Amino acid sequence: MKLGVVFPQTEIGDDPLVIRDYAQAAEQLGYDHVLVFDHVLGAHPGRFEGRFRPPYTHQTPFHEPMVLFGFLAAVTTSLELVTGILILPQRQTALVAKQAAAVDVLSCGRLRLGVGIGWNFVEYEALGENFHNRGRRIVEQIEVMRKLWTNELVDFEGRDHRVRQAGINPLPVQRPIPVWMGGMAEKVIERAARIADGWFPQFQPGPRAEETMGRLREQLRAAGRDASAFGVEGRISLFNTTEDAWGAAVEAWRGLGATHVSFNTMNANLGTPQAHIDAIRRLRAVAGGG
Repeated sequence: MKLGVVFPQTEIGDDPLVIRDYAQAAEQLGYDHVLVFDHVLGAHPGRFEGRFRPPYTHQTPFHEPMVLFGFLAAVTTSLELVTGILILPQRQTALVAKQAAAVDVLSCGRLRLGVGIGWNFVEYEALGENFHNRGRRIVEQIEVMRKLWTNELVDFEGRDHRVRQAGINPLPVQRPIPVWMGGMAEKVIERAARIADGWFPQFQPGPRAEETMGRLREQLRAAGRDASAFGVEGRISLFNTTEDAWGAAVEAWRGLGATHVSFNTMNANLGTPQAHIDAIRRLRAVAGGG
C-alpha cells in the first residue's frame, strides 16, 4: 500500500520556498505521492442562500493544481503528483488534456489525474460551463482526453465534443495518464468502476465502508474488469483521528483493500508549515513501510 500526503492547500501560504520545503520533506520521508485539492473560485457564503454551509469560501486560499505541479515537478524527483480531485466538467477538456500532458512530461511520468464533478455551482457559472449536466459530460471528457494522450491525431464526434484531425504535442510520458474518480454517490461508484483507473472514497473504515467496497467490486465484475488492477485511495485526517490511532487506521485501510492512503493535516490546529512537516514525519514513522 502506497502512502501519500494531502498538500495543505488552505494553510501552507504562498511562499514558494515553504512549498518547496514541504514537498521535498515529504519525498525525503519516503512518501509516494502528494495529493492536491482543487477549486478555481471561492464563493461568498451568501450565494448558497442558507441551503448548506460551503466547506470553502472566497477567503479560502487554493493554489491551482496544474501550475503547482509544474513547480513541484522541478523541485522533486520521485513524488507522484495527484489531483484529488480536479473538477473536470467546469474546464475545457482539450485544455485539461494539454495541461496534464505537460505536467506528465515535465515530471517524467509522475501525474495521476483524479477527477470529479464538484459541488460549487458558482464556479461553473463563472467559468461558463453547465452545472446541471456535469455528471453526463465527464464520461465523454475522459474518453476524449485518453484519445488525445495516446494518438498523434484525433477524430472524435460526440455529444459535447468535436475534434477533427487535431492532437496535442508533446504527448505525455504515460499513454494514457491514469484517471481516477472521486465521489460517493452510487452513480459515481458505478461510473468509476466502468471507466476509471481508481477511486477516492470519502468514508472511514468500518462496516458501511466494507459494504461499499463490496458494491464497488460487484460493479467492477459487472464491467468485466479486474478488481486487483483497480486502485482505491483512503484518507486519514488528523482532525478526527488521534495520534495513538494512526497505526490502526492505516491497517484498517489495508484490510479494506486500499492500494493507497493519504494523510491530511489540515484543520488540525497546526499553526505553521513546519508543524505540517513535523506531523507527516510522525505519521510516516507510525505507518512504517508501504
